[in-house]
Amino acid sequence: MLDILYRDEQLIAVNKPHGLLVHRSSIAADVEEFALQILRDQINHHVYPAHRLDRKTGGVLLFALDKSTEVMMQQQFAANAVDKTYWAVVRGYTDDSGEIDYPLRKDNGTLQDAFTAYQTLARAELAVALGKHTTSRYSLVEAKPTTGRMHQLRKHFSHIFHPIIGDRTHGCNKQNKLFTETWQMDTMLLHALRLQFNHPVTNAPVIIEAPLQPEFERMANLMGWRDIVKDYLSPKTSG
Repeated sequence: MLDILYRDEQLIAVNKPHGLLVHRSSIAADVEEFALQILRDQINHHVYPAHRLDRKTGGVLLFALDKSTEVMMQQQFAANAVDKTYWAVVRGYTDDSGEIDYPLRKDNGTLQDAFTAYQTLARAELAVALGKHTTSRYSLVEAKPTTGRMHQLRKHFSHIFHPIIGDRTHGCNKQNKLFTETWQMDTMLLHALRLQFNHPVTNAPVIIEAPLQPEFERMANLMGWRDIVKDYLSPKTSG
């Protein structure tokens, strides 16, 4: 069963585990379970994805309970009217805060503007050697993408040479191997922490937060960030 974070007559949100597809996809034809299917069977009601999360990303995933609400919410996402907040563990020490204004190319070659603002919440240096370095450094960042391009955060943090740990496509293979072999961790450490928007029907403000998934929390504790994340271990949702 999925952890339901929010529900009203038009919307429902869950805390998607890392590794779970939102819906059936041709790129994972062998997968038999999807968030859409699980939630539909769980509440015995058709659900419609209001947005998407990568398979390996955990956190807030929003569905509509009817087609018209789905369309209205998708329009809000397309208009960048939904405030999105993510947490990520990245390689190296990031700046205290920063902005990544770097266009991203679609599959057809078209460039799209893409903008992400971030702030560093914590840093860690572990006594684990990697390559020429005698220690390994990591940062916990809070990222706010104001556009919604495919793999935007993954590509943006890779662009500034702070790839997200566990990202196989845009990340650092050496770091991913280190986490797998040293800590048996094979999760992409990217978590959709919060969605904030005006309800498409009532226009009331809605804030939905998701507690960290267990593997993300385990890695945060390993880094010594327990006190940083403890306030986020239970959802703070309103609406």
